[in-house]
Amino acid sequence: MQLRVVLAGVFLFTGVAHFRRGPAKVMARMIPPALRGSDPRTPARLVAFTGVCEVAGGVGLLVPTLAKPAAVALIAFLAAVFPANAYAARDPDVVGKLAVPFWPRLGFQVLLMALLARTPGSPRSARS
Repeated sequence: MQLRVVLAGVFLFTGVAHFRRGPAKVMARMIPPALRGSDPRTPARLVAFTGVCEVAGGVGLLVPTLAKPAAVALIAFLAAVFPANAYAARDPDVVGKLAVPFWPRLGFQVLLMALLARTPGSPRSARS
């Protein structure tokens, strides 16, 4: 099975989770206070937006002509959402039983970024 298909599955699975009531509530609690703003709907909107980004990236990985831009966009996406993951890792009460310590979170995101860079059509795979 191609790496990009596996990665697409990861992002599609996690992206869809953003629209399931339970996981979406947990993810909304992960939004750092600096990004919450004054509107109480902002965390839920950010969760929905990031879910759309993950689903779009996952679909993009499945389309050969879009695989390269999708991989690049997902790498940028992972970098952009890491502050929320770091915030949740710092305070395990934010997500409760789902809390993952900082270093494993960072390691997993770096691994995903490295794998995305190796997917066919991505910038790094062309050099390999």
